[in-house]
Amino acid sequence: MDCAAEEMLVRSRLAELDGVLTVDIDLDARTVRVLHREDPQALERALASLGLGCRALGHDAVPSGEAIDTVEGGPDAPLQTRVLWTVLAVNAVFFVVEAVFGLLARSLGLIGDGLDMLADAVVYGMSLAAVGRGPTVQRRVARWAGYGQLTLAGLGFLEVVRRALGAEVVPDDTTMIVVASLALVANVATLALLARARSREAHIRASVIFTSNDVILNLGVIAAAVLVGVTGSGLPDLLIGTVVFTVVARGAWRILALAR
Repeated sequence: MDCAAEEMLVRSRLAELDGVLTVDIDLDARTVRVLHREDPQALERALASLGLGCRALGHDAVPSGEAIDTVEGGPDAPLQTRVLWTVLAVNAVFFVVEAVFGLLARSLGLIGDGLDMLADAVVYGMSLAAVGRGPTVQRRVARWAGYGQLTLAGLGFLEVVRRALGAEVVPDDTTMIVVASLALVANVATLALLARARSREAHIRASVIFTSNDVILNLGVIAAAVLVGVTGSGLPDLLIGTVVFTVVARGAWRILALAR
């Protein structure tokens, strides 16, 4: 597993088993620890059906009542929930900001960066909204989110091709720099907030990875804007737009994996 989408896929599949009590996922170590009352072979078959290359590392008997409350949750859970809501809000707000100003500035880089923020917000939103819901609801949410995101990425690629074949469009480099810089500040502040959570929970660490990637894309848009200003050409914006739309499309395919 290498992102929150894979984590949600594992959790969704295990949620279908009545005997599963708690699930603890370590993205760094690529391990899943499950406290359950299922047949171990049934559990292995369920995880193997995901096609993620899962294999059993071992089975340990847990005395009744022991470790059940320490696998997940704990006193930091409310703080982690607030952090995730904050991260979701930042991504949702800057999706709107970058999309609107991207259209006004005619910048595909800004529009694509906004769509990437939307992709992250979708994953966080599904994680929070699906709590306590059945796997059917989770799959439905994932399906619509994935198709919507893939459609937007496809429209972005079409616009890249249209501009490449048509008259050159030179975006407003000043607007690109200002808006991307604001998004960069927001993402850096989000990273600081995630660091304050001091959690090794998988969803918090996944949030750090997503936000770090957003910072890199923000810097890419700023660099493209500088090149647009220096060269007077819209080509740098087309290039960064293509890169970001590719990232968005890749995220959409991972989201759609939840609907299978």
